[in-house]
Amino acid sequence: MNLGMGMDAGMGALAIIGICAIVLAIGFLRRRAEILLNFLVRMILGAMGIYTANLLLAAVGVECAVGMNPISVLTVGSLGTGGFALLYGIVLYNML
Repeated sequence: MNLGMGMDAGMGALAIIGICAIVLAIGFLRRRAEILLNFLVRMILGAMGIYTANLLLAAVGVECAVGMNPISVLTVGSLGTGGFALLYGIVLYNML
């Protein structure tokens, strides 16, 4: 029983499908790595920004400091500059 597709054509189709799946997986992993790297860079820069802002505010005499803890670093890492402003906004609001 020959169904019109020989053994070579069937193997060729499977090879093409396999190669397409590998290319899609590489693209997905590259994008995922880029997102993770971006998150880590924002966390590090955010922690440095919080530390610097706390030092500058203390030098000026403003008693407003954001605590350096995992929650604040994760907030800055996930939200970026908006998270940094949010943390200081919350602290300033609590001072009122």
